[in-house]
Amino acid sequence: MAWIDPVMHAFVVLNGFSTTPYGLIILAFFAAYLGGLAMERIPFTRRIIERREAAAREGSR
Repeated sequence: MAWIDPVMHAFVVLNGFSTTPYGLIILAFFAAYLGGLAMERIPFTRRIIERREAAAREGSR
């Protein structure tokens, strides 16, 4: 159960950080950045994006 202490500390820090408007804005930008990285790096999501782009190109012709 020693791993629970750092996890709980992280939740407490994030809770304190997310109660300020500036903290929420920074957290939102960080989450958007990580989401964009995940979309580019995970092959499954990359294929979905490529299929959508190809369908959009075919639909515009």
